[in-house]
Amino acid sequence: MESIIEKLLKAHFVQVNNTQPPFSHNLLKLAEMANVELDEGQEDLLDLITSFNIRARYPDYKLDFYQKCTKKYAEEQIRNIEELRKWLIQKLQTSS
Repeated sequence: MESIIEKLLKAHFVQVNNTQPPFSHNLLKLAEMANVELDEGQEDLLDLITSFNIRARYPDYKLDFYQKCTKKYAEEQIRNIEELRKWLIQKLQTSS
């Protein structure tokens, strides 16, 4: 399942390039291809989200993933992702 962040980055890509977005789940690569300028914290968050997407898909990584995702950690990441989501939507709307 694609994440909302992935969908928003692909929307940015379409807006900038006026073409179909690439088939990729690498969020940093998508942001670069869509010319979305990120700060270091946002880059780190995209890298983390991409990592979680990979870990959630492959059984070998699931145990490590589950051990890392305490309730506190998950809540913090959800807040970070929500902030990024709002920022991407705002950028998308102001670029129209």
